[in-house]
Amino acid sequence: MCNTTKEHDPGTAIGSMKIENDKTIVTEWSFAKRGDNTGWHEHKHDYVVVPMFTGKLEIFDGENTSIAELTEGQPYFRNKGVRHDVINGNDFACKFIEIEFL
Repeated sequence: MCNTTKEHDPGTAIGSMKIENDKTIVTEWSFAKRGDNTGWHEHKHDYVVVPMFTGKLEIFDGENTSIAELTEGQPYFRNKGVRHDVINGNDFACKFIEIEFL
């Protein structure tokens, strides 16, 4: 994920870089509890998210919050330019893998 801003706190989720080279960045995002968040950010690259859990994430776009229902191992694609904060909407810890295409 790229470019956190001061619009919101930097977030309480933990991002662990797994791969970074001239073609891709792979980050594992870990949320320890309900309400943990990535912090406000904008994606500068197209990306894929692979959830490592079945449950939901709350996606705040600056005005509205939507609920993303996720299934473990089922990836989804997003275009660059997405601005949001991702929040754990579950009563359990969860993780996802984010793959950015440079």
